[in-house]
Amino acid sequence: MPKQKTHRGSAKRFKRTGGGGLKRHHAKTSHMFANKSQKQKRKLRKSAMVSDGDYKRIRQMLSQWK
Repeated sequence: MPKQKTHRGSAKRFKRTGGGGLKRHHAKTSHMFANKSQKQKRKLRKSAMVSDGDYKRIRQMLSQWK
């Protein structure tokens, strides 16, 4: 049986934290900044944690991840 492979698109988008969580970037950060408030743009700069509902699915895609 072939080896299980890491989903490369997911590996580029998520980072593992020291406690075993998954860190992600916010969406809506590539264009249309004139329509966003300064507060919204500032909050989008920070990274966020993957939600509990998505954690199991993403962890399976990254099962062979170091």
